[in-house]
Amino acid sequence: MTPTADGGASVDLKQNQAHSARIYDFFLGGKDNYAADREAADKIEQAIPNVRQVALENRAFMHRAIRYVADQGIHQFLDIGTGIPTEPNLHQIAQEVVPEARVVYVDHDPIVLAHARALLVGTPQGRTEYVQADLAEPRRILDDERVRETLDFDRPVALSLIALCHFVPGERIYDIIDTLLEPLAPGSFLVMTHLTTDLDPETVEATVRAYEHSGIPMQARTYDQVARMFRTLEPVSPGIVPIGRWYPEGTGPAPEREEATDGAAVIPLRPADAPKPPAAGYAVVGRKS
Repeated sequence: MTPTADGGASVDLKQNQAHSARIYDFFLGGKDNYAADREAADKIEQAIPNVRQVALENRAFMHRAIRYVADQGIHQFLDIGTGIPTEPNLHQIAQEVVPEARVVYVDHDPIVLAHARALLVGTPQGRTEYVQADLAEPRRILDDERVRETLDFDRPVALSLIALCHFVPGERIYDIIDTLLEPLAPGSFLVMTHLTTDLDPETVEATVRAYEHSGIPMQARTYDQVARMFRTLEPVSPGIVPIGRWYPEGTGPAPEREEATDGAAVIPLRPADAPKPPAAGYAVVGRKS
């Protein structure tokens, strides 16, 4: 048991159970993880030796995507599956572009609650708030008083689901996303990364088994399954692509050109001076019309 960051009642951190947020923290080089998390992380790293790079790719994509949507005039952000604070946090990226940006963080891991104060320090013009809730209960998130007081759903909102939806197996994820998108105003965005078996099936399938062996349900999804989550949205260029290749149009290094696998065409694959990205997941940003 440990007190929350705001001095509230103690929370049970469930240190004997591996948790995805703490495993992710370990891969990012953080210290807020326990023996069960490190044991699970070791099994996952055996499946994906470059998993730490995968975690860093996710963070780098989040930075690029949040800057992009802020540049599009988005001043409000709902980040679900926040994880343990790792600077720069989403609100720091957003408020660097838009000082008056308003951000609500949502996570169900009690250790994130214990560190919530680190998520609430933003610009004087902006506002940050934290809600302890689960993606599996989207209506509870939307109806939370702190969400409603911080975000104006009559204006566009960026909904961020980074490395999260693959922890909700089955068809229910589509209803969850539809519920979260429904009240958002036209011009809102959905920002997502998602594990896939398309790019390196053997490695990713081993990763899924490692998570499930640690008691964490997971489902990697195909391109078409990820695209289904965006069926009511317009993906912005470059569309649904491997995480390390998502750059807004006109930004980042020029793409290098490589032969397609069948030799029939030449297609752009990745920035010329960037290392080959880990082939574990897709990144996409979609806009609501």
